[in-house]
Amino acid sequence: MVTISDIAGRLEGGGHRLDLRVYFEDTDFSGVVYHARYLHFLERGRSDFLRLKGIGHRELMAGGFGAPMAFAVRRMEIDFLRPARIDDVLTVLTTTRQLGGARVLLDQKILRAEEVLVEANVKVAVISPEGKPMRMPQRVLEVLAPGV
Repeated sequence: MVTISDIAGRLEGGGHRLDLRVYFEDTDFSGVVYHARYLHFLERGRSDFLRLKGIGHRELMAGGFGAPMAFAVRRMEIDFLRPARIDDVLTVLTTTRQLGGARVLLDQKILRAEEVLVEANVKVAVISPEGKPMRMPQRVLEVLAPGV
């Protein structure tokens, strides 16, 4: 039986590590990863980081941490340093840089072995189901604190 921890990566060093393989569907005609696919890889890293920290998206929307809420990417800076190619095994690293009352700043990297291919700085807003900004519940703040 497969468990969440088998497919969701692992928490380590205060952050999260997710290993994945590049498939044909991720590439352009030349076998190089299409730039927009990196957004998918980064999203998987963020989602599994939250999941392993005990913060599931469904539970957030159901009000499991107080009022119903969600996370929405508000801003993202991405540096594409080197290309990934078909069949590469990549690692997505995600760490919390800073927490605010209604936002989380995350640092993410995509590596092939020890080589950094992509660096991203992500600002995530906490929003209500209606899309309005809201304060992050204390329990979520504690779980996402840098280094926890």
